[in-house]
Amino acid sequence: MEGVPLPLKAANLALLVLFPLAWFAPLLRAGLLPFFDLDAISVVTGLQSLWQTDVFLALAVTFFALFAPYAKTAGLALVHFGLASPRLLPALHLLGRLAMADIFLVALYIVVARGVGVGRLETAWGLYLFTGCILASLAISLMTERRAGGG
Repeated sequence: MEGVPLPLKAANLALLVLFPLAWFAPLLRAGLLPFFDLDAISVVTGLQSLWQTDVFLALAVTFFALFAPYAKTAGLALVHFGLASPRLLPALHLLGRLAMADIFLVALYIVVARGVGVGRLETAWGLYLFTGCILASLAISLMTERRAGGG
């Protein structure tokens, strides 16, 4: 796709590195007792636990947290470099919206866990990195769609 500025292309390519980093970064720190160290929970460690207890939920989270944002970012890179048609943009935008569902789920888990009042739960830097990646991806796709639409 012609006319996509280099900084937009570079930001999208950076997400191909930042998403995997965000998957392994600590989203939360949780523990049962206030005097002991908190265990770090990342997207990957959370998925590992889910695969052992609830395969359907693990499949859903794998799609929302890993596949949707990464496929969208890779697809957008293909459009940026003229290797895929701009007609792919609406489908990529939908993938981005599905990825936002994962952020909602994590926020819901935090609210529920804090409301129960058992143990301690703290957000960690990986939650902000992951959220930032999703929001940056959404912004990049919106800017790309505007350029593709001529306005």
